[in-house]
Amino acid sequence: MTLSPRVLWLIPVGFVAQMVDGCVGMGYGISASSILATLGIPPLITSATVHAAEVFTSGISSASHAWFRNLDRKIFLSLLAPGVIGGVIGATVLAHVPTHAIRPFVWSYLIVTGLCVVGRVVLKRPPTLTVGAPGPALGLIAGFLDAIGGGGWGTIVTSTMIARGIAPRYAIGTANAVDFFVALATSIALWTQMGHMRYDMVIALLIGGAAAAPLSAWVTRHVPARAAATAVGLVVVILGAAGLFATLT
Repeated sequence: MTLSPRVLWLIPVGFVAQMVDGCVGMGYGISASSILATLGIPPLITSATVHAAEVFTSGISSASHAWFRNLDRKIFLSLLAPGVIGGVIGATVLAHVPTHAIRPFVWSYLIVTGLCVVGRVVLKRPPTLTVGAPGPALGLIAGFLDAIGGGGWGTIVTSTMIARGIAPRYAIGTANAVDFFVALATSIALWTQMGHMRYDMVIALLIGGAAAAPLSAWVTRHVPARAAATAVGLVVVILGAAGLFATLT
């Protein structure tokens, strides 16, 4: 398949998006989806394209995080099934119901969560919640919102886990690992709704993302927890503010 010059620009987009996602556990879907939206790609095709590419990039990323021992098995199992179910439900909703009304609430939630993470680091306060495996509600909600928004799994799951006091290294690595299965389920569900896929876009995003995945996992292992938590909080606030502004204007 020949990639047009316009689509080739998605290769560096995929690289940058995966570096952000692999290093701080969020941002791939939101970054890629935002750019596709500016190109005039419909939401259903955008979400399907990003999730199809994310199946491969998150697979490489999850394997890399497993290699560097950035995973928590208990958290992984608690998020897996709910995340997959939420993704399938969200894909079905996206194909049949307008989603513009719910997006402001998603972005607002992310802003508040990001501010909580940054505030905890700045004030040097211990987590207010007990460390432990997140409940199934987190995976279900995050999977649903990830599907209808074209991304957001890592942004919601990673920031929430860090706000609960889970070490950024394990929050990031585990969120990336579960994301592979959520992206796969969501991609299949969207493909069955559409009946076709923009494979040229998928390949372009995949090339850039696959190159960045191992590097980002190595960076995660060596970044101090305080710096990683700060980065997570700032990324969430910026993405949430940008998304809310774009939605309301």
